[in-house]
Amino acid sequence: MLVGDQTGIFIPELPRSREFAGRLRGLRLLHTHLTDSPLSQEDFMDLLFLRLDSVSVLTVDQWGEPLRFQSAHLLPANPQNETHRAGPLLRWDGVETDFTAEVVALEEELARLHGPDLATAQAPAAEKRGRGKSSIRESAVAGSGGGLRPETRAILVSVSTAPRHMQESAINELAELAETAGVHVAGSLIQRVQSINPRSILGKGKLAELEVQALQGNAGLVIFDGELSPAQLRNLTEITERRVLDRTQLILDIFAQRASSRAGKCQVELAQLQYMLPRLVGKSGGALDRLAGGIGGRGPGETKLETDRRRLRDRVARIRDELKELRRQRAFARSRRAKGNVPVASLVGYTNAGKSTLLNALTGSGVLAENRLFATLDPTTRRLRFPQERELIITDTVGFIRSLPKELVEAFRATLEELEEADLLLHVADASHPELDLQLGAVEGILAQLELQERPVLLVLNKMDSLSEEAAQSLRAARPEAVCISARTGEGLKELSAAIVSRIDWQSAAEGAAVAGYAPEAENAPATVARI
Repeated sequence: MLVGDQTGIFIPELPRSREFAGRLRGLRLLHTHLTDSPLSQEDFMDLLFLRLDSVSVLTVDQWGEPLRFQSAHLLPANPQNETHRAGPLLRWDGVETDFTAEVVALEEELARLHGPDLATAQAPAAEKRGRGKSSIRESAVAGSGGGLRPETRAILVSVSTAPRHMQESAINELAELAETAGVHVAGSLIQRVQSINPRSILGKGKLAELEVQALQGNAGLVIFDGELSPAQLRNLTEITERRVLDRTQLILDIFAQRASSRAGKCQVELAQLQYMLPRLVGKSGGALDRLAGGIGGRGPGETKLETDRRRLRDRVARIRDELKELRRQRAFARSRRAKGNVPVASLVGYTNAGKSTLLNALTGSGVLAENRLFATLDPTTRRLRFPQERELIITDTVGFIRSLPKELVEAFRATLEELEEADLLLHVADASHPELDLQLGAVEGILAQLELQERPVLLVLNKMDSLSEEAAQSLRAARPEAVCISARTGEGLKELSAAIVSRIDWQSAAEGAAVAGYAPEAENAPATVARI
């Protein structure tokens, strides 16, 4: 029981009473109005943000005697976009509503329209959460008998001053990232604003719209495009009572899933710790607890958010030392290659542009190449031999993306240093992507950030087989400096090889090949590969 005054009542943080409930909390709020007034807009906001089964009001007269009664509950998605339904004000002694049956019917309708309530599916995962670890893919598997768990269902949000079409493009890419991380997108919300709300990004009206979408879609995640400040992250987590992530956390989680080598794992952990440090405020429990584990919390964040800053900084220092040793080893390997006078070409480009597929096509390798974002994290190096005793070292590096988190750029500097030694950068781009120009600009911006803008660059437009003949001709005319290819079909690879040969000074390379004892090959012999 809560006691207020004539201005209202204060509702403290409420527990989730219905264990493993997919949407509603399992609590009904019944309060009094000291006048004969119906439910207010503030009551409806409480119903929504507190995810109550229902909210009811009992009006009283000037002597405190009950007069009339009114109740409201949330609604599933509907053509009228109504968020709730409020009944009429009735005499208090004439109410015959079965509130239990009403909420059961509501939950069933929400499940029918937006996916099942996952009480049974979530139960096996409770033990996993008790151990302090939660995997995106474990979450999906745990819910495979009745759909995805709320922890793997998300509402995507873009709030920006940018034009609408740019926000839609950003949301589409965020959806690809979410899918790569194992998240099901249950809905999206786009708002163009003149200035960003510094406290919670969204105003109260849009927050209510977001809450409706999350309830209807059974989403336990809210993912914002862009990076949230520590204060915004805390405020949004407290307001929505859901796990709130930003784009940086999502990308970090994808990297954590994909890292397989010791170097890759160290670099990802360093990036996570650097992101986490300013978001620790010297307290445990409360809203920050909801940031631990699962998506955006993989690796050190799974059980260590309560660790104090000193211990985190010590861990950062140890990882930096490990990466320094990695950089020393890679510098030694590069110096050995330099002594052999073998030129180096590095593949760079937007993620999922087809760099690994191109490496396989050129060298006959079996490097993992998948049609998804960030399939490659660890650099791969192959030795490519051309006719006339010409030899080239070609490296595949991690893909870029717009607004690449600064924590990742710094952490992966040991890997990206491979680009600094390249005699030629092969900028591979997806010719079929509708945002080709934006992706090209994003990669060029990151190369400038790495101070590599002065390196010789050959633009390679991949996936030309996905374009119509008219679109392909138009692109060739617009980008005459580019080599147009299809790594999948082999189209244009001879032209690409010729362009590479023409861009590199092979005088020193021939001397290096002779020293290494390579046998001459016929003029029309294909390029071959030797793994190094």
